[in-house]
Amino acid sequence: MAYDKFTTLTTTAVPLPIENVDTDQIIPARFLKATERVGFGDNLFRDWRYNSDNTPKEDFVLNNPKYQGKILIGGKNFGSGSSREHAAWAVYDYGFRCVVSSFFADIFKNNCLNIGVLPVQVSPAFLEVILAAVFKDPTTEIVVNLPAQTISIPSTGDQESFDINVYKKENMLNGFDDIDYLRSMEEEITSFADNTPL
Repeated sequence: MAYDKFTTLTTTAVPLPIENVDTDQIIPARFLKATERVGFGDNLFRDWRYNSDNTPKEDFVLNNPKYQGKILIGGKNFGSGSSREHAAWAVYDYGFRCVVSSFFADIFKNNCLNIGVLPVQVSPAFLEVILAAVFKDPTTEIVVNLPAQTISIPSTGDQESFDINVYKKENMLNGFDDIDYLRSMEEEITSFADNTPL
């Protein structure tokens, strides 16, 4: 299995209400030397998290201990810029399993879906509702229900539906990447090949 199955995620969230966050901000280019999906979390938002002497910037949200959880709440147009897969790898390796935004760059969105990070696109109004709830109370839990395709705040009753490609949804539910999906169909593929005239 490529990654953990994703069904329902109930967790607190980390708010990052900055618009137009691009992939170079998510993972700076100088950290792209590795080819495996491990170790990138240490450098997620590196230049925003640390000073030049590697001390943490106290005013950056990932350095604020009151904000924890497996959901990252971003601003509009999250993941723009270059197509580097490493940006999604960094988000996953840090520990996030879901990113919420009112708009995602398509390539970043697909890169997330390929490795087990669920990008949940909500309306601008609902994004503001979530951010307000988390800023008011960092212990606020958010529930992302992939089978039902809903995201909700149990403490307030607010809820909204989200869209996801059917194929990608099934892969997320099963913890499959594209290769795992093909392997899951090995018997059908073999049977088709054996019964198809050359």
